[in-house]
Amino acid sequence: MPHWLVEFIIVLLKAVGVAFALLTTFAYMTLVERRLLARMQIRIGPNRVGPSGLLQPLADAIKSIFKEDLRITMSDKLVYTLAPLIAITCALSTFGGLPAGPPNSFFGANPWVYSLDVGVLVLLALTSMGVYGIFLGGWASGSKYPLLGGLRSAAQIISYELGMGLSLLGLLMLVGSTSFRAIVGWQGDHGPLVLFQLLGFVTFFVSSFAETNRTPFDLPEAEQELVAGYLTEYSAIKWALFQMAEYVNMITASALMATLFFGGYKGPQFLDAVIPGISEWPFIWLILKIAVFLFIFIWARATLPRLRYDQLMRFGWKLLFPLALFNTMFTAFYLAYLKGLGLWPLGVVGLVSVVVLIAASDRVRPLWNRPGVRVLDEQGSKPIGGD
Repeated sequence: MPHWLVEFIIVLLKAVGVAFALLTTFAYMTLVERRLLARMQIRIGPNRVGPSGLLQPLADAIKSIFKEDLRITMSDKLVYTLAPLIAITCALSTFGGLPAGPPNSFFGANPWVYSLDVGVLVLLALTSMGVYGIFLGGWASGSKYPLLGGLRSAAQIISYELGMGLSLLGLLMLVGSTSFRAIVGWQGDHGPLVLFQLLGFVTFFVSSFAETNRTPFDLPEAEQELVAGYLTEYSAIKWALFQMAEYVNMITASALMATLFFGGYKGPQFLDAVIPGISEWPFIWLILKIAVFLFIFIWARATLPRLRYDQLMRFGWKLLFPLALFNTMFTAFYLAYLKGLGLWPLGVVGLVSVVVLIAASDRVRPLWNRPGVRVLDEQGSKPIGGD
């Protein structure tokens, strides 16, 4: 068998394995999220299907597959069908570029599907393309509420994508590479990048919530305002594909934060004195870090209220974007003129910036939480346009 064919089969098998793992994780993430939300809200949660409710995801999958797939009269049939496929394809394609272990550590194969020198740029491009599925689904539904949800999603992704990209520039300047393997290797030599790019991590972390349409940034599907947003006219398996895309994007965002800022697949090196080589074990440390971030996503959903849309846009443009730009410019200035001082001053400045931002939160809150202005009629008794 030709060598290229063997390599192709291995890559194909790894791609299928990653897709299966992501979809299985999505299925049980729905159960974990419902159980955790119930715990936080002093409820029980799903516990009827199977022992302790463990077969609930299977029941949900069967329901989605056999539920009636409604046909919308005013929809664009082709685009309406392609939209959820675009969303889930872009979501599944992004995870394969993240390294889950050292080279040749997965039964002699590399624990990643593809490895590119411009891996960070490719991943950001693929996550940005996922908005096409949401926007096209809203437009093709032929209804005003899905269209508004799609427009909201497009504006939200564009606004927060800028902050997300800028928050990574300081990190990339420190490492000098856009390869995920090089970034993980740099952290193995110098320590987790969150120590030296704390402000960049904070802005990236907040942008990740907006990119995945999670609370408090779930405006594209705000049920109090838009029925269900871009999902309004979808049902059965098409609706399930959009849900899969959202949860897979959440898993990918968690893996991306773990890889870029917390050492990726590398564990604490002091444990090597107890069990030699444990810090380099593939998959284990990356999965644990992903689980921590997924818990934070769920915790935020149970805790934070949804922002108004004007608050969301002001927050992105007036606070998050300037902070990410400041972090980028300061890191560039430091590396150009003060690099001889070492890396720790960067960490100190980042920590001070975050502390000052938290301490001055009451003063900066008007940037995005400007009070509404009520316009009264001539008698001054009622707002124009009704209550």
